[in-house]
Amino acid sequence: MPVSDADQEKIRARLRRIEGQIRGLQRMVDEDRYCGDILDQIHSVQQALKSVGREITRNHLETCVTDALRSGDEEAAEETYDEIMGLLKKEL
Repeated sequence: MPVSDADQEKIRARLRRIEGQIRGLQRMVDEDRYCGDILDQIHSVQQALKSVGREITRNHLETCVTDALRSGDEEAAEETYDEIMGLLKKEL
């Protein structure tokens, strides 16, 4: 099940803001700004991306994963568990 139109627009808007932050980082580097300021901005971008990732993960759990588990198909459920564990390992 795809992300709802409203949620998709919120995610797109957040990604556009992150894109702007990245451009700001490029300018900071071009302008030889203080390293601590650049690192602070990098941290902000990383947190913003994690936040978007959490939103998409929640949608995935509420839709695709829930559907697979409720289907009664044990193989699909096992594959879904493996997928989620793989995604969690990447996050940790």
